[in-house]
Amino acid sequence: MLTIATDIDALARFGRALADPIRCRILLALRQAPAHPAELADALGISRTRLSNHLACLRDCGLVVTVPVGRRVRYELADARLGHALDDLRSAVLAVETDKTCPDAEAQGCC
Repeated sequence: MLTIATDIDALARFGRALADPIRCRILLALRQAPAHPAELADALGISRTRLSNHLACLRDCGLVVTVPVGRRVRYELADARLGHALDDLRSAVLAVETDKTCPDAEAQGCC
């Protein structure tokens, strides 16, 4: 049972980060390799402004960090274990995808 506020806060931050599909795509891209913002924006097909807002959220959540590279900045996962966590979450979600647990899943489109 989670009782320590920091554990609960950490999970809430992780959940907030995963709540947006673009942030999920960013995390999955950074799981593959660190990248500069321009590269990420091009790879994801989004504007640099929009990407910047999502990267700021991910930084605030503590999931990504910036690494100065000369006059540029590169983004990477804050901890390599986050990549494994993302893989584990994807596997868990895929394992239960066909077993919708919400009674209103079809109508609500929630699960």
